[in-house]
Amino acid sequence: MMGICSSQSNILLVEDTPALARTYMAFLKEEPYQIEHVESGEAALKAAAKQPPDVIMMDLRLPGISGIETLRKLREQGCEAPAITLTAHGSVTVAVEAMQAGAVDFLLKPFNAERLKVTLANALKNGQLTAQIKAYEKAQPKGEFQGIIGQCLPMQAVYRSLESAAASKATVFITGESGVGKELCAEATHNLSARRKRPFVPVNCAAIPRDLMESEIFGHVKGAFTGAIADRDGAAAAADGGTLFLDEICEMDPYLQAKLLRFLQSGTFTRLGTEKQQKVDVRIVCATNRDPWAEVEAGRFREDLLYRLYVLPIEVPPLRERGQDVIRIAEALLAGQAAEEGKTACEFSADARTLLQSYPWPGNIRELQNAVRQSVVMHNEPVITAAMLPNRIQKSAGLAPIEVETNGVEPTTEPETAVQYVPHEVAHTEPAAPLSPEDIRPLADIEQETIEGAIALCGGDITQASKRLGIARATIYRKLKEWRRAARTAAPPVAD
Repeated sequence: MMGICSSQSNILLVEDTPALARTYMAFLKEEPYQIEHVESGEAALKAAAKQPPDVIMMDLRLPGISGIETLRKLREQGCEAPAITLTAHGSVTVAVEAMQAGAVDFLLKPFNAERLKVTLANALKNGQLTAQIKAYEKAQPKGEFQGIIGQCLPMQAVYRSLESAAASKATVFITGESGVGKELCAEATHNLSARRKRPFVPVNCAAIPRDLMESEIFGHVKGAFTGAIADRDGAAAAADGGTLFLDEICEMDPYLQAKLLRFLQSGTFTRLGTEKQQKVDVRIVCATNRDPWAEVEAGRFREDLLYRLYVLPIEVPPLRERGQDVIRIAEALLAGQAAEEGKTACEFSADARTLLQSYPWPGNIRELQNAVRQSVVMHNEPVITAAMLPNRIQKSAGLAPIEVETNGVEPTTEPETAVQYVPHEVAHTEPAAPLSPEDIRPLADIEQETIEGAIALCGGDITQASKRLGIARATIYRKLKEWRRAARTAAPPVAD
């Protein structure tokens, strides 16, 4: 039976007594609702799947599955519409059970038209508010997603792609530089999918010897080759019902590429040493740090296999393109590694944060993890400064440890207090005539003159000069040391 009043809000009425259903629909005749009436829980599940309702009005006593069981099944199939339960047998226990199944309100039969209208209007407002909150939360940048830290726009795009890929059964192909977290993305795809309760089996195609790769993926029987002392299932069988992750797929031997293609087409394979076929249900997720299309053009990867695998491509950006995420990841690593090592480090200083942000991280998150661990292990201070970061990172910004002569002691870091430095006399020239090629001076001379001139204008205050020049104090100290050394080398020997 169907009664239509408007298309503004869809109401699913589940009531097995036709006379009562007609009464409720008459109560709502003048309201802006489109009402669909069904008489059983099974019919309600089909109706909700075909047209998601805005509100459900559910009688608790139904033929077949009960109203409460129907509500649970509706939630399981993804229907989130607020539900109002209707019953002539009211009790606190029944009300609580209905609320736990997803009901937002409870009407005890008999009830009048006004009570129904108010209850229904409240349920609609509840559903609209819930939808708005979810939409707002979905629009907000995710700071962490399935164990992946990152709030920048490129990573938000990755998160959306992973969510979309997880809902599909198609093959996922993840690309990105080494160390960006491709395996974490593969695990996230598995954990968000309907296969999350089944195994996630990773295989690194670059780490396993070529002669053993076929056995690793498809397994073998006893005696299949030297050393095969027992039957062994491969990764494909282990991942049955779950996800098989093939990392560094472009490293796979061409012969095995052909077998993988047959496996993808048929879902069947044979273990080494036997002709008996096995059939499994696995989802393939691949990853590579190479350009797969370039590998095809170079003849190292089968084009037909790539078409099979490259269905849902996801590109993970390198760390240097993630902006402030570098600091977020570094802080998370610092907290974990300090706790693991029993150290007091709990934050990075401002100069360390600047250095971490400016370094290009060619090794991506794996290199960042190494740098943070090295800093934690080698120092036991509550604050990690730039001087505590690995030398390669300091050198990238011209912040290599320097030497300053002080009574025979040469500290490895710059002095904490402002140092007065008196440079050689700075030349002050009159406005010059138009320049010629002969007037071109070495850039190093201009740099020295500029820095020493800035120090002189700042009264010898190197800290103030560094701020005015926009360079680090350590850079100035290092250059002053180099110029002093050059001056001493160039000076003529003093006669006795």
